[in-house]
Amino acid sequence: MLCAVLGACALANAAAGVAAWHRYQLLGALPGGQAPDGGEALLRAEMWFGNLTGWRNAAVVVSVVLFIAWLMSMRRIADEVWPEGQRRNPAWLILGWLIPVVNLFVPKMFVNDLWAGGLQARSRKRGHPLLTLWWIAVLVAFGTSGATLDRARGTAHVAEVRDRLWQVVQSDGFFVIAAALSIAVVWRLSTMLEGAERPALSQA
Repeated sequence: MLCAVLGACALANAAAGVAAWHRYQLLGALPGGQAPDGGEALLRAEMWFGNLTGWRNAAVVVSVVLFIAWLMSMRRIADEVWPEGQRRNPAWLILGWLIPVVNLFVPKMFVNDLWAGGLQARSRKRGHPLLTLWWIAVLVAFGTSGATLDRARGTAHVAEVRDRLWQVVQSDGFFVIAAALSIAVVWRLSTMLEGAERPALSQA
């Protein structure tokens, strides 16, 4: 289910990015110093941009909530397979995403520990290039999203709006990449931990 939601999130971001790009192109035909008021085509583009951005935001929120719930289920498995290797209290699965600065590294630490728990005991190693790429993509996506929201305030002229829309296109693109890498992490880590759980249960 989570992979399907992440796939829908990627599609929602792609659609919102296309809508932003379309509006960006239409505004390019207007003089840079005037207010961004236009004809029917521009109004329709604004409507689609607003609607798709709303769906995109909802998809991101749902994806984050379900991803955290999935991490909790993976942590329960890891506690059976390799409890001594889990370095943080499970409460940090939520707090780690909410507290500034902490949210830059604690979620990645959790995933590193889960990844190591899914490996065979003799080859356990925290971290993997896939996890590093995934976390960089997540940080960049949310970082550019915040910058876009800041830029959105007080835009009154065509050039300013086009600049904001270009930032939106980039941010949506990063979210598509982050969602795709999240799907890879979810699929790989679920397979690893569920595979490691079976021998642990048979020995219990």
